[in-house]
This record gives sequence, C-alpha cells and structure tokens, in this order.
Amino acid sequence: GLALYARLPGLHACEAIRLDVESFRPNKSQRRIYRRGQQAIRVELGEPRLSPEKVALYNKHKVGRELMGEGDPIDESGYGAFLVDSCTESFEIRYLHEDRLIGVAIVDRGTDALSAVYTYFDPDMGQYSPGVFSILEQLELCKQWGLRWLYLGLYVRDCPSMAYKASYLPHERLRDGKWVLFDRDDRGAIVRVE
Repeated sequence: GLALYARLPGLHACEAIRLDVESFRPNKSQRRIYRRGQQAIRVELGEPRLSPEKVALYNKHKVGRELMGEGDPIDESGYGAFLVDSCTESFEIRYLHEDRLIGVAIVDRGTDALSAVYTYFDPDMGQYSPGVFSILEQLELCKQWGLRWLYLGLYVRDCPSMAYKASYLPHERLRDGKWVLFDRDDRGAIVRVE
C-alpha cells in the first residue's frame, strides 16, 4: 500500500527481521520443501495487479489460516489499496500449480534488498508449504539479482503468524537501531550471537 510503518523505539515485542542472502543456511526441511516446490510449482513475476481470483484466494487464505479476525473479507478496493497501490518499486510473484493460482507474494525492491510485503496462498495446498517455498524463492531472486538482503517484515515472538520468521537462520533483528545477529547454539536454541 501507500502507507509506511515506523516501529516504536525500545519495543522488542515487534522487531524488523532480515536475512543475509550469502550467510543464510536452509535447514533440511526447508531444502526438501524448496526441491518439491521447484518440481510442482510454476513461478511468474509481474506487476502487482488486481483480479477477482486474487481477492478470492486472499480471503480463502485469511479464513483457512484463521487470520480473518473481526473484519469482513477484503473487497477489490481494499485489496488494491493494500497490495497493488505502492509508493515503492513493487512486483508480485505468482505461484501456480497445474495452471491454477495457489499463491501470491507482494515484494518491494530496494537498491540492495528485497522486502517481503505480504504472501498469501491456498491453505489446501499445505503439502507444498507455499509460505516457506515463497521465502526460499525470494532468497533465490536476491541471489540472481545480486541483492544482499531479504527483509521478512516484522518478527513477533508471541504471534504464530509472525514468529515463524525466526526459523530462517542465521537472521538479524533490529533492536534499538542496531541489527543484532541470531543463530542456533549447540543445543539447537535460537540465541543472540555475541
């Protein structure tokens, strides 16, 4: 959309999170998901565009993932304002399975980074883990285009729909204006790297 978000200083419940494309190491599960997706999912890039098919898929995603909350389903006007209108250089990644749209990622492009704005997908296609596949595909685009970073938006530890981002390692989180590195320790816990 046309709105930009600013984080409140000193608040650690909600942190910007990014991946360094060169140092990111997919885990075994992520590698398996990406290989499976490459065989079954066709990827198309283009300008963000509004369509009834995308609006319906967006609403199906919100309901299927129990993200709808109190509000009504989004209409074409709301979808356009949120995911099509932009004050930055944006594009969409369309994911198709057997020529059927199963997911869309809206992505902003910066000088040295991509920023994942929003990804939605058909919850009935869980066997392909389309959310994980989308992040790995965006990392691959960063590599192809010589970009250093993939920004995943905000990490919120106590919110399952935002906390999953910590599973992409190593990653950095913005704390008090400084990027702080996180990775797994010897016991497998995700910890701050000193």
